Amino acid sequence: MPELPEVEALKEFLAGRLVGRRVVRVLPVAVSVLKTYDPPVSALEGREITVVRRFGKFLDLGTDGPHLVTHLARAGWLHWRDTLPDGPPRPGKGPLALRVALETGEGFDLTEAGTQKRLAVYVVEDPELVPGVARLGPDPLADDFDEERFAGLFQGERRRLKGALRDQSLIAGVGNAYSDEILHAARMSPFKIASSLTPEETRRLYEALRGTLAEAVERSHGLAAGRLKAEKKSGLRVHGRTGEACPVCGDVIREVSFSDSSLQYCPTCQTGGKPLADRRMSRLLK
Repeated sequence: MPELPEVEALKEFLAGRLVGRRVVRVLPVAVSVLKTYDPPVSALEGREITVVRRFGKFLDLGTDGPHLVTHLARAGWLHWRDTLPDGPPRPGKGPLALRVALETGEGFDLTEAGTQKRLAVYVVEDPELVPGVARLGPDPLADDFDEERFAGLFQGERRRLKGALRDQSLIAGVGNAYSDEILHAARMSPFKIASSLTPEETRRLYEALRGTLAEAVERSHGLAAGRLKAEKKSGLRVHGRTGEACPVCGDVIREVSFSDSSLQYCPTCQTGGKPLADRRMSRLLK
């Protein structure tokens, strides 16, 4: 799933190619992709794109009229085309979900792999009208997101750190992969209760959160859209690396599997050498 660093890089990539350009056609291909109907997608046609912004993991293309807001979900992606194919795309079982064509002949496709169709596109007068955008918590890379504000988010928070970091209404933009990376950098168990953090642990987690995301954004800076997935994977230390050696201590990276996701961690760095139980209702082995 694209998370804050990849969506930030997509924003930068698209801003230089879209701002000041006029939309000629918006062509939904997959029925499930559009989550709004008023205004219609045709309201974007003939409009000039004036801004490209990121809200958490949402990408906003603002015009001199409506906005096109998209969330790439788990298996969605954006593919830039210097020259779009001739003729309209044909609906079918392929991954293409929506195409946006510009007056220059350029444009982009939104695609989604797999059978679970969660890619979402909204056409709205204001991004805040998208429910997922309206409920977002603070952006962890914002200038005003300081340690005091971060600490306040976890007061009374009885969830485990892994779940709290992934909650978009608490902190915007962090998903499954970067929550693993942040917790590894902070040397904390994913099952530690958020409200139990000491001031020193809070400082450590805050620095890991900001540092991990900032480094990932920097690595992705200037990359073309097609290279962002590979860059993300190459920069991960623990996520998706079950069975490999931890780059910090050399211990074997372990995994806990859930019904629709998994987490990876280093026992030596994060859980005092104790493995976490790998079952659906996982609890720390005592």
